[in-house]
Amino acid sequence: MTVTQAELAVETGAAALMAGLAPQQVLVDDGVQLHTWVGGQGPALLLVHGHPQTAVIWHRLVPELSRHFTLVVPDLRGYGDSSKPRGAADHANYSKRRMARDLLVLMQQLGHGRFSVLAHDRGARVAHRLAMDHGPAVERLVLLDIAPTLAMYEQTNEDFARAYWHWFFLIQPAPLPERLIEADAAAYVRDVMGGRSAGLGPFDARALGEYMRCLALPGAAHGVCEDYRAAAGIDLVHEREDRQTGLRLSVPLLVLWGEQGVVHRCFEPLKEWQKIADDVRGWPLPCGHYIAEEAPQALLDAALPFLQGRGA
Repeated sequence: MTVTQAELAVETGAAALMAGLAPQQVLVDDGVQLHTWVGGQGPALLLVHGHPQTAVIWHRLVPELSRHFTLVVPDLRGYGDSSKPRGAADHANYSKRRMARDLLVLMQQLGHGRFSVLAHDRGARVAHRLAMDHGPAVERLVLLDIAPTLAMYEQTNEDFARAYWHWFFLIQPAPLPERLIEADAAAYVRDVMGGRSAGLGPFDARALGEYMRCLALPGAAHGVCEDYRAAAGIDLVHEREDRQTGLRLSVPLLVLWGEQGVVHRCFEPLKEWQKIADDVRGWPLPCGHYIAEEAPQALLDAALPFLQGRGA
């Protein structure tokens, strides 16, 4: 991590939010570095954020989880302070397969050949692919507030399309969505996150500031759009290949979702994961989409025993 980045993390409050973890820049691909927070003690646990956020989403869980696990908490490629490469013509360098490989290499670089994963939203889609492609590396997997990407696209209806409008906005050809986001990145964060069931009330002002700062960085809007463009194209190809070949998730899987959220209203998450996973359980939590910030204790109560191999 450079001095400038370190100073910026302090100024924006990220260092205070992630107290006890140390920031690093880890090279995972040709020219791609992941900004990562590392710390704690015990077996390795990878925490992966969603959109339009950064690693900071986990700040309310870090104090407790770091007592039990060595935490690795990166910004995905295209997000936060990680690298933001230009998207390829087929968006393959933002496919969940490529982003999953980033995470595998990250963990290997840090000395973790086997690890568990707790992931939300876009990060959960990357974690899904990580467990599909590199199952032996994943000990246990917790996915928050998603159904499989292919299932959600195939079952899209008017209610879902209105609620998840950003799915269809962000996949428009460049540079239209990028230009609109870059015109006021802070407003985009407020509107997307504040438009969910809980509004902006649950979020720490320092975390919101970090999400806004990072989305305004050069290349960030493009990285976000490329993530979604890949999801609507090459990622669906990969999931259809899984279906055709009968590839299934074999790792122990816990799926949790917000009972006040769109995924709960429009889909049957547990049923959809049971179609592609051999060892899965799950239930809704009393919150909306941003589980780690809206209901951190409920999430810990559900996820920690599972991650430790106790109970469910």
